[in-house]
Amino acid sequence: MTTETVVGATFQLNEELPGRVEPFRVAEIRPQVSGIVQQRLFDQGTEVSAGQPLFQINPAPFLAEKENAAAALQRADAALVRAKIQTERLASLVSSDAISRQVYDDAVSQRDQALAEVAQAKAALKRRQLDLKFTKVEAPIAGRIDQALVTEGALVSSSDSNPMARIQQIDKVYVDVRRPAASLEALQHTLRQHGTKEENPLPVTLLRSNGEAFDTRGKVLFSGINVDAGTGDVLLRIQVDNHKRELLPGMFIRARVPVATYLDALTVPQQAVVRPGGKASLWTIDNQHLAHLIPIELGELLNHRYRIVSGLKKGQQIVVEGMERLIDGKPVTLSQPAATSALATH
Repeated sequence: MTTETVVGATFQLNEELPGRVEPFRVAEIRPQVSGIVQQRLFDQGTEVSAGQPLFQINPAPFLAEKENAAAALQRADAALVRAKIQTERLASLVSSDAISRQVYDDAVSQRDQALAEVAQAKAALKRRQLDLKFTKVEAPIAGRIDQALVTEGALVSSSDSNPMARIQQIDKVYVDVRRPAASLEALQHTLRQHGTKEENPLPVTLLRSNGEAFDTRGKVLFSGINVDAGTGDVLLRIQVDNHKRELLPGMFIRARVPVATYLDALTVPQQAVVRPGGKASLWTIDNQHLAHLIPIELGELLNHRYRIVSGLKKGQQIVVEGMERLIDGKPVTLSQPAATSALATH
């Protein structure tokens, strides 16, 4: 006869769900000025950094506009200097009543107008400088850039509906899986047991097509609040570190997601459960070495072990093998107890 002492153990239930990889961030590359594309400055399908030049738009028209704006500013500055000198000259004359107050007020008005024209010319020059800068189209984020969607010689505009290229940040990715809404309550309970995602995130194992696990693991961010009326599913988003770039946007993979976690569950081997009269029961041995057949309520089966919902207490000794000759209330002879699993997960 083989026995086992019942102890508490972590009992975690998982399910494998199909998921799709989504990039962590996506940026569409669009021009801010209109012009002819002169040059592509990146290798397609490579990693780019934030601020890296990607396309060069012909800068010649914008350079000419900048020089024109600079000349207009010089002209406005000269007019302002002349207006200031005129105002200062008339200020001494108006104090001695050599000229009328109206003449002086007109000079002051011309000076203020010249000052405003200088400010306007400076703003125009700054705008032309920005337009010239925008002829070099830069990457807004770091990531992997796809193929160029425009070629050298193409005319691009800020109003174009199609981007010039796309950048996807994939050093981290999302895996979106869908699961039945009926299992959402159990998942939320498991998330609460693990605390906040920053302190103790709920881990998720990602599986290759052959069933092997990826080196990296994911963490559950949230479960969608909307239920799909057609399928009855909710969205589960998982964040995954992807430093090796093994997970690419659009890939379909499987995610092993915890369904429920029981931190101090009582489990027994599957073969220890007997069913006299069709009801699940266990043979136990008390301190006087007497056998007792007790009814139990079974939970989930995992790794050939049942979780016991009720009917069993921690520290009780159960019979695993050799219960065929046991009689309720009669003494038994014990052999070496079997080892008890300390952790049950799948």
